[in-house]
Amino acid sequence: MIAAQDKLFDLFHDSLARGTFVKLTLSRPRDPAADMKNVFLRPVQLKDGFRVAFTYRHGTKDIFKNLLPAAALTEVATLLSASFLCANLFTTERTAELVIRADGSARIAVRKPAHGEAPSLEHDRTKARSILPTEAWLRELGVTLPDGRVREAMADKFRQINQFVEVLRPLLVEAFAQGATAPLTVVDMGCGKGYLTFAVSQLLEQMSFVGSRVVGVEARPDLVEETNRVAQASGFTRLHFQAGSIAETTLDAADALIALHACDTATDDALARGIGAGARLLVVSPCCHKELRPQIIPPPMLAPALRHGIMLEREAEFATDALRAALLEWAGYEAKVFEFISTEHTAKNLMIAAVKRRQRGDNDGEPAARVRDLAAFYGVQEQRLAALLGFKLTAEVSPKPPAPSHG
Repeated sequence: MIAAQDKLFDLFHDSLARGTFVKLTLSRPRDPAADMKNVFLRPVQLKDGFRVAFTYRHGTKDIFKNLLPAAALTEVATLLSASFLCANLFTTERTAELVIRADGSARIAVRKPAHGEAPSLEHDRTKARSILPTEAWLRELGVTLPDGRVREAMADKFRQINQFVEVLRPLLVEAFAQGATAPLTVVDMGCGKGYLTFAVSQLLEQMSFVGSRVVGVEARPDLVEETNRVAQASGFTRLHFQAGSIAETTLDAADALIALHACDTATDDALARGIGAGARLLVVSPCCHKELRPQIIPPPMLAPALRHGIMLEREAEFATDALRAALLEWAGYEAKVFEFISTEHTAKNLMIAAVKRRQRGDNDGEPAARVRDLAAFYGVQEQRLAALLGFKLTAEVSPKPPAPSHG
């Protein structure tokens, strides 16, 4: 085992010294029930010099470290002796697989390289994560430490930021394919501490939407002051935060509107603001569905199940977001409803994305009928987005003409 490990370490050390290192993966935990599942290594170039970036993949979080080459070698030796049974090394000259057997013996197989060129550190880092942990705004917002490592308590937040960016990227392409370099105005309603607002601003720059402007709207003045400070300190000249509620903020024009985790009918307020401002792209992640639950009259087939409070609560969530999607379709948008991040990281994981495709439908067409049929199924008489859009959930019945007189 020692000879096989020494061979792997020699190859790893050599690749670091000669600039041929591509990546190294540790897998097969010694304890199948262990929370740490894998460790991934890759080369990075930081302000302080070359480092080996470690990603420790746990069941519900990732932990990141950047180590000097000597420390990286020591860390790999420790992980192999204590935690893992397999290591796969990739360089531009060869690949090597170390496997430790149950009896403690080991073998190493060295093969031809799978990668023909030395990795570009900048390109490799960007490809691995859309938002890198070394970004100044992440440090200013407390997501990362001064050395670029993600704080352990913020690992889920860092993953959520990157997942959101990867969800938003194709939506921007879909919505603005005809003007891929035109500047956009994007409004983030109820932006809180601004984690995702900063990410949006950076993503627009990455996608060459030159001159785009991002506005974050937040009701708490202290957060607005702090996020504007971070924007200035981090060099975000076209990112601005302003105080205001979603319902009361005037929005004259916007190309895209975002509202993540706006509570209850605040999601409806945000959607209505975006539609009224002519936004081509709407992206919301609803939470706290309270409005419809008291209204729902359980359909006969569902009544036995919905007598349980938790079932009624979840059905109210479904009905609310289904109505929102149907109303968006009536308003001329193509709507998608999907999970944007695993429930391991947040229970508030449902997202509604809508791209403007056509003019608003009339009150008697098929899209309007679908909305009313859905509302009638649950006995819903009122819903905030419908009211804001001037859509009547119950069709008006014309009075019957008087019967002809036979007198």
